[in-house]
Amino acid sequence: MIKIKLDEVMFKSGKMKVPQLVELSGLNKNTLYALEKGDVKRIDIETLDKLCKALNCTVGDLLEYMEG
Repeated sequence: MIKIKLDEVMFKSGKMKVPQLVELSGLNKNTLYALEKGDVKRIDIETLDKLCKALNCTVGDLLEYMEG
């Protein structure tokens, strides 16, 4: 199982909220809210790229593999 850690990365980036990340990344707010909740089945590579640029992080910071 892959865990999306967007909420953790946003918190570590100065308690950033979704509206701020919308401005920095150019991504749709509904997409970001779904990612923040971990309520997605797939993530586009372009989305990951924009998140990494906006949050100054790596894909490994955003995603974690968990057994089970």
